Amino acid sequence: MSAGEGAAAVAGRYETVIGLEVHVELATKSKMFCGCPTDFGAPPNTQVCPVCLALPGALPVPNEQAITYALRASLSLECRIDPGCRWDRKNYHYPDLPKGYQITQYARPLAREGCLRFTAADGQERSVRIRRLHMEEDTGKSTHEGMPGGTTGVDLNRAGVPLIEIVSEPDLRSPEDARLYLQALRTLLLYTGVSDVRMEEGSLRCDANVSLRPEGSEEFGALVEVKNMNSFRSVQRALEYEAARQAAALDAGERIVRETRHWDERRGITFSSRSKEEAHDYRYFPEPDLGPSALSEGFIEAVRAGLPELPAARLARYAALGLTPYDAGVLVADPPLADYFDRMLAAGAAPREGVALLTVELLGRLNAAGVAISDPRCRVRPEQLADLQRLVGAGTISGKVAKTVLEEMLASGEDAQTVVARQGLQQISDTGAIAKAVAEAVAAHPQSAADYRAGKRQALGFLVGQVMKATRGKANPSLVNQLLEDALREG
Repeated sequence: MSAGEGAAAVAGRYETVIGLEVHVELATKSKMFCGCPTDFGAPPNTQVCPVCLALPGALPVPNEQAITYALRASLSLECRIDPGCRWDRKNYHYPDLPKGYQITQYARPLAREGCLRFTAADGQERSVRIRRLHMEEDTGKSTHEGMPGGTTGVDLNRAGVPLIEIVSEPDLRSPEDARLYLQALRTLLLYTGVSDVRMEEGSLRCDANVSLRPEGSEEFGALVEVKNMNSFRSVQRALEYEAARQAAALDAGERIVRETRHWDERRGITFSSRSKEEAHDYRYFPEPDLGPSALSEGFIEAVRAGLPELPAARLARYAALGLTPYDAGVLVADPPLADYFDRMLAAGAAPREGVALLTVELLGRLNAAGVAISDPRCRVRPEQLADLQRLVGAGTISGKVAKTVLEEMLASGEDAQTVVARQGLQQISDTGAIAKAVAEAVAAHPQSAADYRAGKRQALGFLVGQVMKATRGKANPSLVNQLLEDALREG
């Protein structure tokens, strides 16, 4: 069964229950318990030391910046903070885990009982409870492709990179909502500045716990963990497939096995990899080389005070300015774009007209050129785009001419007023000059004039185009329409 058939296979008979476990690499310059750098893409095993290689006698020292970032994420998710959170050892053996255990938090995580609100697929706001947020260190990376003779390469550059794991309650009820939740979480973390959250580089990774239960039932079904989802699209497709697979199995009278399955992007299926571990399988116990944390109230409150305006607050502010939910959502989903817009507002741009000029005209041209709004190659500053919008609002130039001016601004870096003056693009609002162009257009196209008088309204559009062409697009459009209608009625 294909991934796209998942929703149809489940709807009306079963309820899908989903919880997500999201790992986020923190954007610190050094690792969680040592001073090794965390640069992505360095040659294998060049960013290691005795601590992250687990050599005898090496002792871990917590990274204060990582703790600060973890706190920022926790507070932005409205979590309850445990000032005395504790480190634990999670014991398991794998080639890319040099210690044979992972330093993490189990019994007393940094944060619990949070919440993330997002707009669901049906347009309604949903609230997903956050069960816990804890800190831990990342593992290394095993490589199979390109290795000689079927061997496996191990790169320990990533071993010890600071992570937070954000575990939701099983509050999600559709694969699409799981994707939307994950996108909302990514946006929130971008705003807090704790991570670059790039799924393609592994700094945002998601595992999902999925089960089905009969519609109306309160009892959870057998839980299946799905791994290896490397994009937002993969998350939705994998969960759609897995829900459909479980529904088909239940319909056939089969029992769902509690297990871990991997998503195969190419084939569009999940496949079984191992039985699902329980907590006791990892033999957790307190990390003997690290004592409990002692986060002071002053430290926690200082981190809280340093939080920026978060997405929900920004959305509310944009709504108060009269922006549509769609326009506000486009801006808020891209922090540099929203920052650009705020600078336009500060420079005097009208909100609704300014957002259209930014997201449709400027952003459309930048996307076509493969240039980000924050890229130095974007030669139009927010203050310059605000000036362009004001020229249109004041009637100095028309909206059509503004597009020409914007093209020149992108090419030259000049401001709007300079381009308009140099190219003589000021809008013509002189009634006499426009009336002359109108009379010439009507005289040159008598059939169109007759068509309009016969009730064919589209003929007016043709004549307006002729007047605008004669005035090089500089005539005031509303005045052109008014004078044309007057001339045609009189004729």
